[in-house]
Order: sequence, then C-alpha cells, then structure tokens
Amino acid sequence: MKFLLNVYLSAAALPGEGFAHEEFLAAAGQAGELVSGHVFADPSISAAIRVRGGVVTVAEGPYLPASDHVAGQYVVDCESRERAVELAALISSGQVGGVEVRPVMDSAGMEM
Repeated sequence: MKFLLNVYLSAAALPGEGFAHEEFLAAAGQAGELVSGHVFADPSISAAIRVRGGVVTVAEGPYLPASDHVAGQYVVDCESRERAVELAALISSGQVGGVEVRPVMDSAGMEM
C-alpha cells in the first residue's frame, strides 16, 4: 500500500532546520519501502494558479497565509498504515513541524 508523507515545517524554522532525515531514509531504504522523495523550495517563490470562467489568475507566493508549509514529501510503499506512521515518526521535521500520512489512490481507488 502506498502512502504520501507530506513534511511540514514551521514558517519560523531556520534555513536548513528539520532536514536531517537520515534515520528515515536508512530505515525506509533498507526495507525497500522508499519509492520517491522531494524537498521543496521556499514557498515565497511559489505561485498559485486558478482558472475561473476561462480566466487564469496567478497569485505569487504561498497560496494561503499559514504558520506551517509543505517543505517536502516522500512516497513509501509499505504493508500497513501503522508502518507508514512508524516511518513518518523517524522524520526529524516532525519535531519542528509535522508529517501527514495519506494513503495514495490509483485509478481503481484506494490501494487496499
């Protein structure tokens, strides 16, 4: 079963803080559960795009004001939600932000 681990950081976190994911990477990698991962750039240089009635609008910067932002994500393929939660707990960002564990759906629905 695949899970998306969204890694959140506090907007007040210092640059580079919370990116020591070595323990998670070692555990998920050795178990063959790590599918992919990405670290995102600062949300202040992002853009939010909306199309309403055929009109495209672009908002510069983060979509919504928030105390936390998505800093990166991993996709893991493991046997259970409990294992995905166990892996998410190894991500040190959980100490300065949080990690959301979300099941991934395919075209047929949830991979169960």
